[in-house]
Amino acid sequence: MSQGRSRGKTRGVEEFRPYVTRALPIGAQVVCADNTGAKILEIVMVQKTKTRVSRLPAAAVGDFVNVVVKKGPAELRKQVYGAVIIRQKYPVRRLHGVRVTFEDNAAVLTSKEGEVKGTEIKGPVASEASEKWPRLANLASMVA
Repeated sequence: MSQGRSRGKTRGVEEFRPYVTRALPIGAQVVCADNTGAKILEIVMVQKTKTRVSRLPAAAVGDFVNVVVKKGPAELRKQVYGAVIIRQKYPVRRLHGVRVTFEDNAAVLTSKEGEVKGTEIKGPVASEASEKWPRLANLASMVA
């Protein structure tokens, strides 16, 4: 075995991000958990993902996705919006061994820069999402 330098990153310290299973593929319908008026969102694209040929890109808690409003006011429908996934039904394993599940898959409508469109978030927000998006944590009633 060689004693040379590792080929990884050498500058700075990379923060540890635990792996979260990507449970929401393209076409999945999620609940809109803010007060914008939208009820059901459909995922049409997952930002910053790489995947195998013929496999649908999928999103996990904290990922930025492009969505279309399926149920809601007429002025919100038939347009593409940005959203952040805040809850998923599939278990998320935390560092200390606990697995956290939520009762629904939910997202919050945002702008392309990450500004939340609504003024309040209904239900809990996963801590993985609130660490990645601090503006969500400010509006969340509960972080789980």
